[in-house]
Amino acid sequence: MISKIAILAGDGIGPEIIAEAEKVLAVLCSEYGLGAEIEHAPVGGAGYDAHGHPLPAATLELVRAANAILLGAVGGPRWEKLERALRPEQGLLGLRSALGLFANLRPAILYPQLAQASTLKPEIVSGLDIMIVRELTGGIYFGKPRGIRTRDDGQREGFNTLVYSESEIERIARVAFETARKRSQRLCSVDKANVLECSELWREVVVRTAQEFTDVELSHMYVDNAAMQLVRAPKQFDVMVTSNMFGDILSDAAAMLTGSIGMLPSASLDSAGKGMYEPIHGSAPDIAGQGVANPLATILSLAMMLRYSLDQPALAGHIEQAVSRVLDDGLRTPDIASPGTRTVGTREMGDAVVAALQV
Repeated sequence: MISKIAILAGDGIGPEIIAEAEKVLAVLCSEYGLGAEIEHAPVGGAGYDAHGHPLPAATLELVRAANAILLGAVGGPRWEKLERALRPEQGLLGLRSALGLFANLRPAILYPQLAQASTLKPEIVSGLDIMIVRELTGGIYFGKPRGIRTRDDGQREGFNTLVYSESEIERIARVAFETARKRSQRLCSVDKANVLECSELWREVVVRTAQEFTDVELSHMYVDNAAMQLVRAPKQFDVMVTSNMFGDILSDAAAMLTGSIGMLPSASLDSAGKGMYEPIHGSAPDIAGQGVANPLATILSLAMMLRYSLDQPALAGHIEQAVSRVLDDGLRTPDIASPGTRTVGTREMGDAVVAALQV
């Protein structure tokens, strides 16, 4: 079976890290028998530069026809002065909305070789394996009305609407419960129900949905406490489920527990399992073009694609094992370097993963 894969390199370090993931993909096709048809398209700032829009019509047509999408990153200072509708980030939000990618899976796994790279003590983070399930197409990022207006007293004010329907909450809760059922049967729902009516409904619907998953232990935590607990005792968590904005913030906090945000992949899935896969670290324009970006999150995102959308769990495992072997060999990009390791660039790290796959 041939899978159609759309590759959107994007902006900043996006093309650099995507290039390394494509090397890995090429090995899977040539030596492991993966059938893949690959097409490229611009998105974000690159989409605007090429077609005057961050999500060109041709790109949208391509991703709709694909079985899965691999994304680099979008954004950068050169496009910040564009009107909001034309900024690179709108391309990313547009992809999520147009494809119905409502379930964002963000694993925070500490490779044992990187325990010293974490900013927390090794005994606090060793063995860390958290899955954050973030709702991705609702909440304050998409709610209306929104905008900037001038009040009667002449002051300008910005406003955004936090809104979730019962069906939106229930579907992300189901994904989280099903994910927890396959792991350690523990789910923590994160909200702000003591302050926000939207979170009050969130908790009510999650509790109701839990009645169908009696084998999963459900707990609740306010988001401010969850942020503190991620730093204090992160291994208390297994699966966390939360809203769009809370998930955005908490998953970045969890990233640093693993040594670097450059190690974290993600999957954004629709109701049928079609997904877009991307590292969570962003376009990092400050290091773009320097050849020092960490490609491992992108390569691990490719592994998630194989597992969740292409039904190739064995190949996903091969990639993850290759990454682990490279770390065993002491190779590190600058973001995860520590005494006694060898610092390498983006290309050399990608080549090392390819070599490990060919063993």
